[in-house]
Amino acid sequence: MVATDDAHRVTSAELFFDLVFVYAITQVTALMAHHTSAELMLGGFVVLALLWWCWCCFSWLGNVVRADSGAMFGVLVAVMAVVLVVSLTVPEVFEDKSGGLYGPLVFVVCYGAVRLLHLATYWVSDPDDQALHATIRRTAMLSVAPPFVLLLVGSFFTGLTQILIWLAAVVVDYSGIYITGSKGWRVASPGHFAERHGLIVIIALGESIVAIGVGVAAEAISVPVIVAAATGLLVVAGLWRLYFQELSERAEHAMSALTGDARTVIARDTYTFLHLPLVAGVVFAALGMKKALHQIADNEHYALTEPLHGLVAWSLTGGVGVFLLGAAAILWRVGRRPSWVLVAGGLGCLAAGALVVVVPALAALGLLAAAVLAVVLLQGRSGRRAAPVEA
Repeated sequence: MVATDDAHRVTSAELFFDLVFVYAITQVTALMAHHTSAELMLGGFVVLALLWWCWCCFSWLGNVVRADSGAMFGVLVAVMAVVLVVSLTVPEVFEDKSGGLYGPLVFVVCYGAVRLLHLATYWVSDPDDQALHATIRRTAMLSVAPPFVLLLVGSFFTGLTQILIWLAAVVVDYSGIYITGSKGWRVASPGHFAERHGLIVIIALGESIVAIGVGVAAEAISVPVIVAAATGLLVVAGLWRLYFQELSERAEHAMSALTGDARTVIARDTYTFLHLPLVAGVVFAALGMKKALHQIADNEHYALTEPLHGLVAWSLTGGVGVFLLGAAAILWRVGRRPSWVLVAGGLGCLAAGALVVVVPALAALGLLAAAVLAVVLLQGRSGRRAAPVEA
């Protein structure tokens, strides 16, 4: 395996690796769209959190070992195969289909295999690093074995019981990373680390565009469909601009200014933990867009004046709200003053579900696009005013 240095950037092997996660994220949205309920939306978040952990594990590993080196690339292909199987099981992870393997158990076994492959590869990446090996042992005991047991137990239950047991596994897993501490892990290239996470945000945003297309795939094209699709794209473009103009560089610079364990801690908090709300927010917003576009296009069953109903209405604006609050948390963590624009925008979008259920779906999309545009403009002005203070 070939070690990286400070100048290391994302390799084509890592882009190839991300392809299976494109499919995985699409599967999570489809899971929640199949039968939208509070229970299934919570289950979708749990599955997304587990998939996110798989991706994060190898983003850390790829920062210290070149992903396109022979041995490491072989590991990545093996992990891709396992994650592809995980993705295939997502539609039946909470409701097994008859006539085949037991879906929830296949999901858990494959997830455990990914985590073990990650730790084993990390171990052999530097045979002489005793601090790293000690941290890997602690991670295996606190952040891999107990959650795997919980996932295994939960796979033999159904419904809300299974989801809550799996949620407990996620909490134990994420908490275990804090308990094991930062000693042993390292970020060799801040630029690579920031770029990797920017790419996964792009993947999530791309999935929301796919959801727009899927929502109208079986319906005839019409003027309202064209307007709705363009409006949904404006929402996605606004989120893209917020991330890459307001968050990405600031987070990378804050990480680059630190060294050793301090750099590891801010990378863990800002990227591994606080990027999950960004990705989750986009996935929930994609669910809302998919349902909104389908309803706008389906003139046979829905009037153009009909609003979205229930949790789908919350998902449309609430997903954007989660994204904005996650963005505010990132800016706060990297040392800037709190962004009250993002906080107010996030809370407003979370509360806007009450409005979405009473206005036509197309109007709701338009209002959401206008709100995102307003947040982008106000945050841009706020960021420019704060720049001299930050310097």
